[in-house]
Amino acid sequence: MPANRFNPPSAGYCLFSLAPGFSQVIANARMSANRFNGFIFAGCLEKHCLVIKASLSMSSHSYSRRWLHLVWTTLGREAMLTKPAAIEASRFLAEYSVEGGIYMKINYFNPEHVHALIDLPTNKTIEEVTQLFKGTSSHWINENRLLRGRFGWGRGYGAFSVSHSDVGRVAAYIAEQEEHHRKTSFSEEFELFVKKYGLEWHED
Repeated sequence: MPANRFNPPSAGYCLFSLAPGFSQVIANARMSANRFNGFIFAGCLEKHCLVIKASLSMSSHSYSRRWLHLVWTTLGREAMLTKPAAIEASRFLAEYSVEGGIYMKINYFNPEHVHALIDLPTNKTIEEVTQLFKGTSSHWINENRLLRGRFGWGRGYGAFSVSHSDVGRVAAYIAEQEEHHRKTSFSEEFELFVKKYGLEWHED
């Protein structure tokens, strides 16, 4: 089956897919579409469906929706992640997010940086979630020897709020990272984000 075409599963299936090249992405029937640049989850592994549903539930008297666009880089912004490593790391982060009760709409691993769109849980801070993602994924990459030599993420991160009405646009932007970076460098992209949100850009 071509990478950019597949038949959507029946209701109740969970499907997560590789970001570039996929025209359709289906998730649990009660959830919106999800994409990751690593894999397809089909057949609705029950533990994943149940955990995702649980992560979206809360007190009947409390409501929360805090979309965040997270960005972080490799150490020294070096293009360390090969395509196979990026695919595996993307899959791992998606699974880890589910298990941790963090709803991740999409993630994309570029050679030197990562994008992720999440709904921040009420019981976690931005700092906690980002450090969990970075620390756990770098440990997993090294433990599984996906790359030659030692891998590490750089200091800091970007965390940008996203309005609910803008989630689809931001998700599409993340899904099209490969095409986007044929024209724009990461430094240019990140500087634009920082300035757009009224923050002071630092070259380092």
